[in-house]
Amino acid sequence: MSDFRQPGPPVRRRLDCVTRTAQYEKTHEDGRYEAVRSRDARFDGAFFFAVETTGIYCRPSCPAVTPKRHNVRFFPTAAAAQGSGFRACRRCRPDAVPGSADWNVRADVVGRAMRLIGDGVVDREGVAGLAVRLGYSARQVQRQLTAEVGAGPVALARAQRAHTARVLLQTTALPVTEIAFASGFASVRQFNDTIRAVYAATPSELRAAAPARDRAARRTATPTAGVPLRLAHRGPYQPGPVFDLLQREAVAGIEEVSGAPGHRVYRRTLRLPYGTGIVAVQERPGRPGGPGRAGRTGSGGWLEARLHLTDLRDLTTSVQRLRRLFDLDADPYAVDERLGADPRLAPLVAARPGLRSPGTADPDELAVRALVGRAEAERLVQRYGKALDAPCGTLTHLFPEPAVLAEAAPDGAPGALAAALADGAVRLDPGADRDDAERALLAVPGLDTRTVAVVRTRALGDPDVAPPGPAVPDTWRPWRSYALNHLRAAGEWENDR
Repeated sequence: MSDFRQPGPPVRRRLDCVTRTAQYEKTHEDGRYEAVRSRDARFDGAFFFAVETTGIYCRPSCPAVTPKRHNVRFFPTAAAAQGSGFRACRRCRPDAVPGSADWNVRADVVGRAMRLIGDGVVDREGVAGLAVRLGYSARQVQRQLTAEVGAGPVALARAQRAHTARVLLQTTALPVTEIAFASGFASVRQFNDTIRAVYAATPSELRAAAPARDRAARRTATPTAGVPLRLAHRGPYQPGPVFDLLQREAVAGIEEVSGAPGHRVYRRTLRLPYGTGIVAVQERPGRPGGPGRAGRTGSGGWLEARLHLTDLRDLTTSVQRLRRLFDLDADPYAVDERLGADPRLAPLVAARPGLRSPGTADPDELAVRALVGRAEAERLVQRYGKALDAPCGTLTHLFPEPAVLAEAAPDGAPGALAAALADGAVRLDPGADRDDAERALLAVPGLDTRTVAVVRTRALGDPDVAPPGPAVPDTWRPWRSYALNHLRAAGEWENDR
């Protein structure tokens, strides 16, 4: 035998490996089928199932009659199901489920790519732009996404555009042509073809089939009244601590929180790729209801929101940024199960199931605010912030862009941070590598480890950050950010610092 040829594994060993893999896949899919049989909403967004005899794909909690096991196929994303020729169920609306928690938790290239696609990067910059942001070739990105989620970046962006179009069709009275371009489609023909393929209906038929609540919203949804939205979440959600934090941090001119606890409304301005926006989010969460929906295992709910946009092409991006701000794609079951096993945290988790780790709607803004504090942030807004063309009550400005701050106030740590954000030395966008971003932040003069930990938690959405100081147990991994929020909500963490 040549020295350059090595004997391969015995045929029997290879067959055993294939057998074990097949057995694992069967067991995994059997577990998914049990979730479908029990209509378990905890898995909504984690996977989708399709029925070969009907050509329809659904969320696991779909209230329809459970199909036979041999007719069911499973997909990791809605885009993968659509790519295999299945159309969305009109009853459970699988495209409206919370996103998979994996994409927010994972720090690898697939997780980063999914966050960037959700932010609309493919629609704005194409696959080539996505690849450049990730530091990979377009072919590598395509290959990794297809292997992990069953669809490439174009298909994933297409599914997202279809969902945006459905929301606009069913909740606004905008002309179909305007909706086509607002959703990110390049032409009306492409829009029509996609809607027919995804929903098995024309845009007009999809609009006519809107649920009663959407038809009612459509009557009040005008350019001045904004677009009404329901921001879905899985499992329990504790809005009180989130709104408490937003109220404590609110910067005059760009944010406000009004109303009594339990019925508060958070409003803020947004800088978006195509224009500006103002959003209002209600504290009181909605609950699932209607035939076949009540009493499902793990049922979640939603937060009511209304978006006022100067350019409707920003709808998808603004929704994703709100989801990150309110941590709506988290998996509270995984978090609570892990932290609830700790003796110190168990009573806190029981008292506040579904406690979230809020993020931000603007990572660069949060980094500057974390460094300078609320009072100085308000001064920066009034002095350097861009005034809105149409102020809305106390909301009058956008937070100043890093480039503006770097030029107008270059001195000290704020100026150094603004310059690093402006020239790309520090990247905090949804596709940023968290470790690289932390190293870059620590290299900025004047930034300490505590500020960097806040930025990593809030701006980069890292669920497993432990700030410097008192040690926290490794048993809290990978949810240390959530563990500290439980301690803060109970008033215990400040005493430990």
